[in-house]
Amino acid sequence: MKLQIVVRFFTSLREITGTREENVEFPEDKKVNIDIVLRTLNKKYGRDFHEYVYDGETGQVRSFLQFLVNGKSALTENGLETRLEEGDVLAILPPVGGG
Repeated sequence: MKLQIVVRFFTSLREITGTREENVEFPEDKKVNIDIVLRTLNKKYGRDFHEYVYDGETGQVRSFLQFLVNGKSALTENGLETRLEEGDVLAILPPVGGG
């Protein structure tokens, strides 16, 4: 069995990945969090994904990105360390423009 997470992409990330959503699979016994999913996607999509998600100077995930797990902000949980379970939906949201 595999652990499957659905990742939804919006705006620029949708253009970079060429898809609205993707199923990412991990071994069933692996403990998966948002950071691990991002690293997996970074390996798959390369430089453009890396430059959008990670700060070039610090190597940290850019603070303007928001992560929702099943519709709830990961900031209210454990941020990038938020654990993901089979069937969870991770949405990576760009900054919301105001005006």
